[in-house]
Amino acid sequence: MELTMKKMIRTICCATLLSLTISAASAAAPDRTECIAPAKPGGGFDLTCKLIQVSLQETGQIAKPMRVTYMPGGVGAVAYNAIIAQRPAEAGTLVAFSGGSLLNLSQGKFGRYSENDVRWLASVGTDYGIIAVRNDAPWQNLAELMEAMKSDPTKVVVGAGASIGSQDWMKTAILAREAGIDPRKMRYVAFEGGGEPVTALLGKHIQVVSGDMSEMVPHLQGGKLRVLAVMADKRLPGELGNIPTAKEQGFNVEWPIIRGYYLGPKVSDAAYQWWADAFKKLVTTNEFQQQREMRGLFEFNMFGSELDAYVKKSVADYRETAKSFGLAK
Repeated sequence: MELTMKKMIRTICCATLLSLTISAASAAAPDRTECIAPAKPGGGFDLTCKLIQVSLQETGQIAKPMRVTYMPGGVGAVAYNAIIAQRPAEAGTLVAFSGGSLLNLSQGKFGRYSENDVRWLASVGTDYGIIAVRNDAPWQNLAELMEAMKSDPTKVVVGAGASIGSQDWMKTAILAREAGIDPRKMRYVAFEGGGEPVTALLGKHIQVVSGDMSEMVPHLQGGKLRVLAVMADKRLPGELGNIPTAKEQGFNVEWPIIRGYYLGPKVSDAAYQWWADAFKKLVTTNEFQQQREMRGLFEFNMFGSELDAYVKKSVADYRETAKSFGLAK
């Protein structure tokens, strides 16, 4: 009797495993694919979506072009709520996220939903925070800018693609604190998305942009902007290597920005696995790596459960940083 029961259990387990394997293996590419950029065109979310829009098509992993749609609001909050509440099972719909999304989650800015309410899928690169000014600005380095802010914070207007408490605000606030400036005295203008503050800077409506390196690359080539500091642990490779880090200028601030995608909470395991496998193949291709480099991103590949663990740890760490500014409980 005992042997018979063991055989039955073994048979059931084997059948279950076989069924799961077949299900995962038989998942096909979604017929319709979409990437939601949770902001207006021109910023980091837009860049993240277009990176895979082009790469998936070039490598032949999808038959039809991926659609990129824009869903601004709350720097990701509107898209996050929409995909969970209204479109939770759409296997072909990815949503772009960044480190800023995780920071907002850590502060409860996405409403009643938390980091546990979506399926974190893949990260495909990292970006770094920067401080940029116009080419004709009087400040030649980060120390000169911070000294000007310290002597009169009201005369230097900083703009960024999100509200107080966002990662762009946080980067500047940490720098200000390092320089002995009360972050609450900064003149800060919030925009929706990373494209708008650059436009405002070029139009001379603000003096400084706190943003991401990838958003600056096209403008640097035009010679209209100057990046005073990049918040990386060391200088970036290639043509960006002439930009000094904040650390080498005496400000101990690093701010890497993960870029990736998540799926709705009710997307099937088979569809989720198809996407994870597709991304694992994609990041090894020359086409993808060239597209990533063109957009000023650096390698940071993580998928499935590994990414899920990374996201949840990052949210916990961001929460502690936010607490130090009185922005989270």
